[in-house]
Amino acid sequence: MAVPAHAQVEYVDPTIGNVGILLVPTRPTVYLPNSMVRVYPMREDAMEDRIESFPLTISSHRQPELFSIMPGDGTAAAYDQEITTPYYYAVRFDDSLLRTEFTPTERCGYFRFEFPKGHASVVLANRQDGNLRSANAGAVTGQESVDGLTAYFYGEFSAPVQTKVEIAGKKSRLVVISDEKRLEFRYGVSFISVEQAEKNLRREIPEWGFNQVKDAAKARWNETLGRIAVEGGTEAQRKVFYTALYRCFERMVNISEDGQYYSGFDHKVHRDLRPFYVDNWLWDTFRALEPLQTLLNPDMQADKIQSYIRMYQQSGIMPTFALAQGNNACMNGNHSAPWFADAWFKGVRNFDLPTAYEGIRKRSLDDTLLPWRLGPKGPLDDFYNAHGYMPALRPGEKETDSNVHPFEKRQPVPVTLENSLDDWEIAQLARALNKPEDEKLFLGRAANYRNLFRADKALMWPKDAEGKWIEPLDPKFGGGMGGRDYYDENNGYTYTWDVPQDFSGLFTLMGGTEKAEANLDRLFREPLDRSKYEFQAKFPDSTSMVGQFSMGNEPSFAIPYIYNRLGAPWKTQKRVRMLLDAFFPDTIHGIPGDEDGGGMSAFVVFSMLGFYPETPGIPTYDVGSPIFEKATIHLKNGKDFVIVAHNTSRENKYVQSIKLNGNPLNQVWFRHADISNGGTLEIDMSDTPNRALGADPATFPPDSLATRPEDYLH
Repeated sequence: MAVPAHAQVEYVDPTIGNVGILLVPTRPTVYLPNSMVRVYPMREDAMEDRIESFPLTISSHRQPELFSIMPGDGTAAAYDQEITTPYYYAVRFDDSLLRTEFTPTERCGYFRFEFPKGHASVVLANRQDGNLRSANAGAVTGQESVDGLTAYFYGEFSAPVQTKVEIAGKKSRLVVISDEKRLEFRYGVSFISVEQAEKNLRREIPEWGFNQVKDAAKARWNETLGRIAVEGGTEAQRKVFYTALYRCFERMVNISEDGQYYSGFDHKVHRDLRPFYVDNWLWDTFRALEPLQTLLNPDMQADKIQSYIRMYQQSGIMPTFALAQGNNACMNGNHSAPWFADAWFKGVRNFDLPTAYEGIRKRSLDDTLLPWRLGPKGPLDDFYNAHGYMPALRPGEKETDSNVHPFEKRQPVPVTLENSLDDWEIAQLARALNKPEDEKLFLGRAANYRNLFRADKALMWPKDAEGKWIEPLDPKFGGGMGGRDYYDENNGYTYTWDVPQDFSGLFTLMGGTEKAEANLDRLFREPLDRSKYEFQAKFPDSTSMVGQFSMGNEPSFAIPYIYNRLGAPWKTQKRVRMLLDAFFPDTIHGIPGDEDGGGMSAFVVFSMLGFYPETPGIPTYDVGSPIFEKATIHLKNGKDFVIVAHNTSRENKYVQSIKLNGNPLNQVWFRHADISNGGTLEIDMSDTPNRALGADPATFPPDSLATRPEDYLH
């Protein structure tokens, strides 16, 4: 079935994934792309039949909600008739039949309440420590603080109201009463002051008119989603695609307000006409979300990267989890490096590369590599620098370093592997800056992953400080609670493949491409050797398993595409289609793990389009198995890149031939420049694999430590 060659926001279903597999569900969040105000009904998940209240915004993705508003007496209420879209939300409460609607602007929100029985009542409350006040002419204000961040709002009601402030410890409630049957509430938020919040409101919602704001928000989303227009596929596939694309625009968030911004990285207000963006979890987003945004919004990427550079200048540490509240010590790795390198080698240049390089170099050499820690290096980091791997404790051995997180542990395998990738990225930027000594240093460190490859097991395996393999160890299940003693959210089978900077080197360690292909097949076939509930109790993030492969966690995203480097791209095509069909349906269960603010959704967007950025920093894309008959990417430079997939269907998942701008390709990859220059990628599909396509090693995608990204710019 053909569909119009433009996006329609109606395809977006924000309820997809609203019940999590094990951990945090998605929320039916209402917001404008990359904007401060994000609102959703506060409840455990979509199965809970009561809504507690609505926040006025949130501090950062999955971080504390800020303020709350609830019609009626302010208590949780059962609900029905819920409508969810990116630009508009509506719900009716059961007992009162009270109807609540919401629509956003960038820094403001607009509620509309219908009270069929009259006697309007609304309760505003602090979610965090703070206070609420009644101002003149029906205006209300508030502030509250969380983790060093203070949020403010200024709001107005559409009719005369009576207000009463109730103080409860360090929080307050503001009860609002009116004789009207309809009561509207418009408000602005700010991280600077109440006065600035009012300015934001005056600028963005200067007049009453809920429908006008709603229509503008809808148009904004249609424009944003229309950057990629798809034709063909099923109704469900279009819903999944555009919902994933919508979730890719939640973060990062522009918190600039009239040429100034509050920074949680030095707790000061700065004047700067360039936008300041916060809220990014790079462990989750550097693999797919940031490459997608580099493709779609290169100018915004430059602003976001420059924001990170300012964070480094203000705090002294290059962040990886940059919240509105400031640096967050979370996960592992130095993943600003692959983000910066990927953007640089894809033509994003409007940022201060020398200072960016200074920050990621310092993070690698002078700051600690320990998981969930920020600060200067310690004895375990000195060991890493001297020996090229993070040492593991033997079973039962007590921790010797007080800096190690008591739950997250050392995570020696992912720490070694992920910093190996990050150091390879630093080496590429060192060459761009003509720093040959640094390039040599970091290229050497990029090979550190080899120190943990255990040939007799064909797996990445932890070593102790004496260089001995940890025994006994079950690589499927070993380590303490959550496997953190040796891995993190995934086990040894997943982490064996987490070397995107040097797949060819990994294959050599395995004994060649034939053995590597067999090992990769084994990943998808190897049984858990225990019950699912036992496995998930230790690895709750590692959900939606296919053998030992976990679709529910980010380090797995690149794995299905590795077959393209083994001469078996038809297996990539088969695996990707199976994973999309099995784990990304258009239902409330339609996310296979945590959707970390676009991290997982970007995998869906790329994979449904039919290509994927396998190694951030290398400006190429792997061909997968396109879902849609035609997809048009409208680039910011005014050009279009079109993917045409002849005869694609559920059965016709296999690529038979590829043409780029009419020229046949005998390889299953292409350059970023092929997209940015505009053109057409034409793919013939069939129900039978073409095993010759991409089978010649001379045609494999770039995949070694010796790869020079600049060689693939044109």
